[in-house]
Amino acid sequence: MPFPTVGLASMAQAMTIRDVSLTRQDVVSLLSGHRGEITFENCAFDGEDLENIDFQSAKFSHCTFLSASFDLARLEQTRWLACKASGARFQYADLTDARVYRSDFSNTQWSGAKLASTTFAESLLTASRFTDVHSPGIDFHESLLVAADLNGMSFYKQRIESLNFSEADLSGCDFRDAVFEGGSIRNAVLRNARFEGADLRGTDIGGLRLAELKQSFKGAIFSSDQAAELVGEYGVRVA
Repeated sequence: MPFPTVGLASMAQAMTIRDVSLTRQDVVSLLSGHRGEITFENCAFDGEDLENIDFQSAKFSHCTFLSASFDLARLEQTRWLACKASGARFQYADLTDARVYRSDFSNTQWSGAKLASTTFAESLLTASRFTDVHSPGIDFHESLLVAADLNGMSFYKQRIESLNFSEADLSGCDFRDAVFEGGSIRNAVLRNARFEGADLRGTDIGGLRLAELKQSFKGAIFSSDQAAELVGEYGVRVA
C-alpha cells in the first residue's frame, strides 16, 4: 500500500507516516531494519494485533488504536499526543520513560506492564486496569482515573495534581506524605490504602468514612471545611 510522506533515503534517517490505516504486516515491514526516528501522524491502527513489536522511541500524533493489542510490545521512550486508544491492551508491554499527553486511554488493560518513569498528562484513563504493574516513578498529571483499578500502586511522597480518583480501586495504594493539589478520591475503594502524613486539603473526599480515617489517615492533613464535611456525614454540626 502507498505510504505518503515516507523518507527512505537512508534507513538511519527520520521517517514520517501520515494519514493511512496500518495493519500489523504494514508496521512490521516499515520498522524492519529502520534505525532512525519514526513518527506516525493521523494514522489508524484500530483493532490490530501489535503484540511483541518493537516501537522504541516512536512518536504517535493524533493516531487511533481502538481495541488494539500492544501486549509484550517494546514501547520505551515512545511519545503519544492526542491519540485515541480506548479498549487497547498493554499487558506486559514495556513503556519505560514513555510520555502520553492529551490522549484517551479509557478502558485500557495494563496488567504486568513496565511503567517506570512513565508520564500520563491531561489524559482519560477511566476504568483502566493497572494491576501488577512495575511503576517506580510513574507520574499522572491532570488526568481522569475514574473507576480505574490502581490496586497496590505507590504514590509515596508524590505531588498529585488534579487527579480524579472517584470510584477508583485504590486498595493497598501508598499515598504516604503525598501532596494532593485538587482532584478527588470521592467514593474510592480505600481498603488497606495508606495516607499517613498526606496533605489532602482542597481534595474532594466525599464518601470517606471515619473508620477509614482511623485505619489509613493517621497524621493526614485536612482543611477545616473537609473536617466539617466528614463529621457532617454522621449528623454532627460544626459551628
